Amino acid sequence: MLAAAWVNVRILCIGAHPDDCEIEFGGTAAKLAAAGHEIKFLSVTNGDAGHQDKPPAELAAIRRREAANAAVRLGIEASEVLPNHDGELLPTLEMRISIVRQIRAWKADVVVSHRPWDYHPDHRYTGQLVQDSAYLVVVPKVCPDTPPLRRNPLFLYFEDSFQLPAPFASDVAVDIDGFWEQKICAMDAHASQFYEWLPWVDGILDQIPADPGERRQWLSVHWSRPINACTRAALARRYGSRAQEIQHAEAFQVCEYGRRPAPEELEALWL
Repeated sequence: MLAAAWVNVRILCIGAHPDDCEIEFGGTAAKLAAAGHEIKFLSVTNGDAGHQDKPPAELAAIRRREAANAAVRLGIEASEVLPNHDGELLPTLEMRISIVRQIRAWKADVVVSHRPWDYHPDHRYTGQLVQDSAYLVVVPKVCPDTPPLRRNPLFLYFEDSFQLPAPFASDVAVDIDGFWEQKICAMDAHASQFYEWLPWVDGILDQIPADPGERRQWLSVHWSRPINACTRAALARRYGSRAQEIQHAEAFQVCEYGRRPAPEELEALWL
């Protein structure tokens, strides 16, 4: 497929919690949004269990505001947080229909989400729900109140480091060096997570700087990850010898249950 076929692509990124899309797709989202593509971040739960102090209702409101702020910082089209409780997600028929509706309503060309193998049940079940929806979004008699898509989207998985039952395979990787600071800026919007909850869980809350600029610098250093060999090879396929100079990348694996693109079609989207 020619690169021109990827003009005005509609991308739906589906995370389990309000910060997952920023962590796994933030740099690529900013890069694609800057190129004119339309992107929506969807959180399947409201994140109301993810804090050591704040009560659930208050936390859910905070996390909605943080997600909306992060979307503005990334320059993406839309952000939505569903009202499902954090830590209680199950891959039910009701939730599957909800995801089918979301994908159809956005008229998604590309859907990106978790693999269904992860340490967190919300991540696993979000991945399962998206995977289970991959074919059903084109079936008219499933969820007939929302028009089916005429073309099955390309479904992609976020990168992860889990090995069982199968390790992540980088089918495509994106250089986000030019958008790393914008990604960090979006993550910085999720202050309740990156400066409070996650450091508390990790036992490093006392390491968080008080100064806003120093906090962003800490965030950049703390969330930088080495590029593994599989992703480095995917970068080399796209960028040639320049791949060795890339410091920050996001990689994705094609889900075999959605549309299977030709290699040139897959590469054409990511810039």
